Amino acid sequence: MNAKPTEATLADRHVLYQESVQDVEAEIDFVQETFQALRGRDAELLREDFCGTANTACEWIRRGRAHRAIGVDLDADVLQWGIDNNLARLSAEQRGRIELLQQDVLTVKTDAPDMILAMNFSYYLFLGRDELRSYFRNARLSLKDDGILFLDAFGGYEAPMELEEPRECEGFDYIWDQASFNPINNQMTCHIHFEFEDGSRMDKAFSYHWRLWSLPEIREVLYEAGFRQVDIYWEGTDEETEEGNGIYEPSEVGDADPGWICYIVAEK
Repeated sequence: MNAKPTEATLADRHVLYQESVQDVEAEIDFVQETFQALRGRDAELLREDFCGTANTACEWIRRGRAHRAIGVDLDADVLQWGIDNNLARLSAEQRGRIELLQQDVLTVKTDAPDMILAMNFSYYLFLGRDELRSYFRNARLSLKDDGILFLDAFGGYEAPMELEEPRECEGFDYIWDQASFNPINNQMTCHIHFEFEDGSRMDKAFSYHWRLWSLPEIREVLYEAGFRQVDIYWEGTDEETEEGNGIYEPSEVGDADPGWICYIVAEK
């Protein structure tokens, strides 16, 4: 008799990632509102670097008939998953306004976007300043004259620790695993695992070898790459819960929390 398949064997890791890691609605809210506030106009063309399944780019397309999007990623399999699962949910008219490119973000050339997004700490995969500067320089050259590069970053005094951090999601647990950290070069290896209600587990659904870049380093390299203004948008605190309130504003002072996530807004 064949054994009953487990929830882990039936699950799709990309679906789990989108449900547990990404909040594309809040992300697009932030970049759309911030661009409009800084430029006094609405953005139209968005480029999502390291786009993976292009979930964010698809959300941008859904937000307005004038919106266009370009997604760039090296992984052909993940791009195809995005085409089959995310772009397939768009209308034919919407699909006509999005383009996915299997290319290297260090060298890709595209129509000049209003905004470039490199989210989910994807640029942390650049382990040296020269490579990181090359990416930022290519992004800057790609942008329109008044374009903006949006990044996110994470840190805090738990960021370099070796630890596992579980979080309950609907129907499964998401587990963030900081498996190793080298304080000499700030390189770290992290994994995402998923655990299910039947006790089964999807180990190392995603793995990353990163450099834990600090905000001063990122800011310095952005200026070296030619950006004229780089601001850190820090999350405010809800006075009642003393938790993050989801509102990010420019700040020169952050909280020394065990873990934080912020946005970086680099103006060309």
